[in-house]
Amino acid sequence: MEVGLGQSPTSEIKVGVVLDLKTTFSKICLTSINMSLSDFYGDHPNYRTRLALHARDSMEDVVQASAAALDLIKNEQVSAIIGPRSSMQAEFMIRMANKSQVPIITFSATSPLLTSIKSPYFYRATLDDSCQVEAIAAVVNSFGWRSVVAIYVDNELGKGIMHSLSDALQDVEVHRSVISTEASDDQILKELYKLKTRQTRVFVIHMASRLGFRVLQKARKIGMLEKEYVWLLSNGMTNMMTHDGRSLETMQGVLGVRNHVRKSKELEDFRLRWKRKYQKDNPSTRDDVELNVFALWAYDSITALATAVEKTNTNNMRYDNFSALSNNTTDLGTLGVSLYGPSLLEALSRVEFKGLAGEFSLVNRQLVASTFDIINVVGNEERIIGTWTPRDGLMNTNSKKTTLFSNERLGPVVWPGSSYGVPKGWEVPTDGKKIKVGVPVKQGFFNFVEVTKNPITNVTTAKGYAIDIFEAALKKLPYSVIPRYYRIESPEDNYNYLVHQVYDGTLDAVVGDITITANRSMYVDFTLPYTESGVSMLVPLRDNENKNTWVFLKPWSLDLWITTGCFFVLIGFIVWLFEHRVNSDFRGPPHHQIGTSFWFSFSTMVFAHREKVVSNLARFVVIVWCFVVLVLTQSYTANLTSFLTVQRLEPRATSVEDLIRNGESVGFQHGAFVKDTLKGLGFKESQLKSFGSAEKCDELLSNGTSKGGIAAAFDEVAYLKAILSKYCSKYAIVEPSFKTAGFGFAFPKNSPMTGDVSRAILNLTQGEEMAGIENKWFNRLSLASECPDPKTALSSNRLSLSSFWGLFLIAGIASFLAFLIFVGHFLYEHRHTLCDNTEGSLWRKLTSLLRTFDAKDTKSHTFKNSAVHNVSSPVTQCTPSPSTLQMRPWPRSMSLNREFELRRASFFMSEERLTTQAEHNKHGESDIESGSER
Repeated sequence: MEVGLGQSPTSEIKVGVVLDLKTTFSKICLTSINMSLSDFYGDHPNYRTRLALHARDSMEDVVQASAAALDLIKNEQVSAIIGPRSSMQAEFMIRMANKSQVPIITFSATSPLLTSIKSPYFYRATLDDSCQVEAIAAVVNSFGWRSVVAIYVDNELGKGIMHSLSDALQDVEVHRSVISTEASDDQILKELYKLKTRQTRVFVIHMASRLGFRVLQKARKIGMLEKEYVWLLSNGMTNMMTHDGRSLETMQGVLGVRNHVRKSKELEDFRLRWKRKYQKDNPSTRDDVELNVFALWAYDSITALATAVEKTNTNNMRYDNFSALSNNTTDLGTLGVSLYGPSLLEALSRVEFKGLAGEFSLVNRQLVASTFDIINVVGNEERIIGTWTPRDGLMNTNSKKTTLFSNERLGPVVWPGSSYGVPKGWEVPTDGKKIKVGVPVKQGFFNFVEVTKNPITNVTTAKGYAIDIFEAALKKLPYSVIPRYYRIESPEDNYNYLVHQVYDGTLDAVVGDITITANRSMYVDFTLPYTESGVSMLVPLRDNENKNTWVFLKPWSLDLWITTGCFFVLIGFIVWLFEHRVNSDFRGPPHHQIGTSFWFSFSTMVFAHREKVVSNLARFVVIVWCFVVLVLTQSYTANLTSFLTVQRLEPRATSVEDLIRNGESVGFQHGAFVKDTLKGLGFKESQLKSFGSAEKCDELLSNGTSKGGIAAAFDEVAYLKAILSKYCSKYAIVEPSFKTAGFGFAFPKNSPMTGDVSRAILNLTQGEEMAGIENKWFNRLSLASECPDPKTALSSNRLSLSSFWGLFLIAGIASFLAFLIFVGHFLYEHRHTLCDNTEGSLWRKLTSLLRTFDAKDTKSHTFKNSAVHNVSSPVTQCTPSPSTLQMRPWPRSMSLNREFELRRASFFMSEERLTTQAEHNKHGESDIESGSER
């Protein structure tokens, strides 16, 4: 018992924790447990009880877990135990807890078989695996699959779900595949190869995450995560997809069932706090460790236990019939009975609250899930494509329409192999027609064909562009054909040897990058070609110094040019508007004013404007516009520089004649018929060099003839495009030098399969499936985006209006605000004109305002200062005539320009005085006789 200063006494309740402490999973959960205690008592500082944790390491062993629980009960006399990690460890611990009346609360043991022990002291603060089988069955039924293979682990975890799963899939044929917990990689592969020969292609996998993802990796290795395969993961595996830094890249297209955890601000805040706490407690672990749902259940379990303990009477905490006489810490005969257990049991059953993982309520001593999310792995994302509830069944998260009694499927699904078509769920039976197919062993260009043989299972696996085309064509045949691949090594990589294998009956077909030639067609029949025909020349690129005459227009797009020009005109108009009444530079004949406005605006482009700006509003607008012009000109200069220095590429050689004339060396693929063709064109033996892979070809072309390399490479167009897929920025394909028939599949003479496969290939080339296969092996889509045509490089780097719309917005707003202020001030200053009823109609008032705007603002300081030297008499005196002003002598020391300015100012002052006197006479406000003035 602890007593703090000013606090009521608290009782310490011992609680045991049995976990595999050295595993990442247990470290994650232990951090949540400690944070739960801290948060709970931080929110309830006045509670009279405190949980004290005593952790024990079960070392991932069933016996050690039981020994740890026995030690906690016998020596620590704990009131409850949190754990264990697995269902296998839990069975004996549950029986022990039942005997000693110590409640066991597990947040990760999910096997339904544990419920059969029927111990009132076993609480499952997690989901029973049988809760998810209805959701799994709903997914299977929604796609109409009639057969599935359940792959499960050979222990309590795997066996526990099978009975419930079979009942849920009562209308579906369920096959079983058992994987041992101690299975090696070879044993897993053996089982997967056996499954691969079966008709069913839908697999439901349920086992511990570590073993389960090993199975997925091996399945991916042997091609079982490709098109037409379906993999559906159970709740436990789906929740652990990214555990311990696991990448989703190996699980593309996989479906999963996962209990729904509602997102909340509280959960996100806890996730951040948990991340900091975990990294502090485990500084040597990986940085990419993430919180999982089991850690949330661990957090809620401690909260539930602490709440229950507070509601119980803690006066009777002792064990009955406990004896410490034995020195054996694991002596079952000295195991006591907790007198506190029954009261804690009753309190736990009544605990209900909203936890981090959702509503916490133990029904029949275990959590009950109401909602499951259906997950689809796409890229690095676990995409939710639907939800399942007991009431509504499957629901599309996009359309919100239930699919329990309809054929409507879930949201869009990306299946294994990046396929969007729903898999049939089955393949042709293994008793179909089997043919022996020879596949060449290559030294390079493995994206066309690659064949491997497992030394242990003796199984030959082939993959590549040619293999995918061949198998896609077989699927379109009206009958079942099952290819059995054989690894064929040709002498000196000469494919004529493979053709003769078909000719003499050793093989039923040859599949690969086999070129159709007249000589080979004498012994076998070829299908239609599945690649482009022709032999082309691959040459390096060099910089082209020639530049476009109008390249100075390229840095900006058309919309940016037009917008900039419009703003120059706008700014010129705005400045003229503000300066017209107060600045002599912006007055005069209309053509002079227009020219001055345009000159002033466009001269700001090079900051060469000479006219003074006297209006504060105009100065404000000009300052903002000068900033915009500064940014525009600097951006234009930088982009024009890049255009003038950008690399423009062109082929180094364009014809075979140039190569022969210059004595350049050329390359060809080792073992190809192209060598004989090059000799026929006139190349000498010393000029010919062979390569076996794209990397070797790149090396030879990079060196050039002068360094023992080659100046050009000759090969089939398909091979050259494969090289370009890796080195697109360095080389270019020149137009075909001569024609060939392309690649085809070889069958025996008069074989009926030749015509059928040819028609299937024709269907493939006319559909989208061929493009998908090409992109898979040659990255055609990424090639088009990463290696743009050099001719279009200029337009792709142009600056557009979208890059500067913010600047134009600032300039436009500044001009608009200044315009509003100017108009408001002008109307306020001449409000007597608008309010004067003697002016007549509104049109006359507006006309009067316009005449006033066109006249000089005599009140402006600019005109007063210019005339102060010439005006000394009051307004009532006679104004000197212009002739008098012109005859007045000026000091000899005054410059001619100064003399002109002063005379012009004096003239304008006299004219303004005449106008003023006329207005006074009109309104009866002056007694001066203006007739004599005139």
